[in-house]
Amino acid sequence: MLAVYAASSKSLLSLSSCSSATCSPRANMSSTSLPPLPENRIVLGCGAVSVDLLATVATYPKPDDKTRSTSMKVQGGGNAANALTCASRLGLKPRLISKVADDAQGRGILEELEADGVDISFFIVSKEGNSPFTYVIVDNETKTRTCIHSPGYPPLTPDELSQASLASSLDGASLAHFDGRLHETALTVAKEANRKNIPIVIDAERKREGLDDLLNLASYVICSAKFPQAWTEAPSMATALVSMLLRLPIMKFVIVTLGEDGCIMLERSPSEAPDSEETDVDELLESLKRKIPYNSAAPACISSSVMNLRANASGRVCGRLFVGTAEKIPSSELVDTTGAGDAFIGAVLYALCAHMPPERMLPFAAQVAACGCRGLGARTGLPYRTDIRLAPFLHDISQREAAPALPGSRINTNYPT
Repeated sequence: MLAVYAASSKSLLSLSSCSSATCSPRANMSSTSLPPLPENRIVLGCGAVSVDLLATVATYPKPDDKTRSTSMKVQGGGNAANALTCASRLGLKPRLISKVADDAQGRGILEELEADGVDISFFIVSKEGNSPFTYVIVDNETKTRTCIHSPGYPPLTPDELSQASLASSLDGASLAHFDGRLHETALTVAKEANRKNIPIVIDAERKREGLDDLLNLASYVICSAKFPQAWTEAPSMATALVSMLLRLPIMKFVIVTLGEDGCIMLERSPSEAPDSEETDVDELLESLKRKIPYNSAAPACISSSVMNLRANASGRVCGRLFVGTAEKIPSSELVDTTGAGDAFIGAVLYALCAHMPPERMLPFAAQVAACGCRGLGARTGLPYRTDIRLAPFLHDISQREAAPALPGSRINTNYPT
């Protein structure tokens, strides 16, 4: 069985500059038209912060070339910090554990996060050393970015986080999020979160020291495009996702983000499929891709029913496979993809707190990420909860039945507003 979900947003407003359309009252929803915020909005993050020094160039320079930037911006960065900034703008109450030095960059990092509603009271501030920073070169020709990172020093160590601070940071938290950095401290926090039965969300961007220990505690994992096959050595993306569910038995779902190609998600089913027949996961993925509504610019989600999924090289799991599409951003509106994955994760954190089903979560996260790509840097374009472009994704569709489409499938082209 197949299900197809999509959301349309007829008025896609660019946040890359403060145009009259963007700054007009019509760009935002009124608070009375919004659905209620999640009951428990506190999320704890532990991971990277940075100052991003962004320069846009007409085309990426060749070795020994000189070039001029077409625009420049200095703003906060770091995977965990970006994701929690996004979550805060969507209405959550994030807290962040990280470390900066008592220098101009560190003070700027803290001021920007605090202004965006992120609780910085669990930061460690070193009197010596340097805060982390990243050079980001944005290529206007290819719409790609290149990052050159300089880590902060000295690094955060577990003994700098007192037991009282650790307990306080997790008090009332509904989720704990880790980006794989500061792995020793992250593992200390993750173990305590696990002891308190707080679900753990991992950003698996690449293989890192200590990441496997964090993955073993994860309820939800969101991966970059290259990670699943690099980590599992599986022959295909679909079989890699099956292998991850088999190797990480407490993980509920894994998502791999694919940039303009959207995302793929594999969700574990708590019970066996009613039909004991097995389905090849690679063949299922290809069949879902053929159902993608390519005539729609808005993000959509196609899902299978609960099935016994077979990956010949890995084994078998029972679950549902989802294919999510990305928004088709006009080239004239696409500014910078820096932090798009972080924005996606921030939206997933909100969706988990709001108990969104995957059919709503994936298009919602894709739309939030697309908004972020319309501004220079990871945070300039991040939308607020009142952004009208999010309206089709935030409103509850639980009372709306999807219209019948293909045999054995359903299609929904608009969430109620």
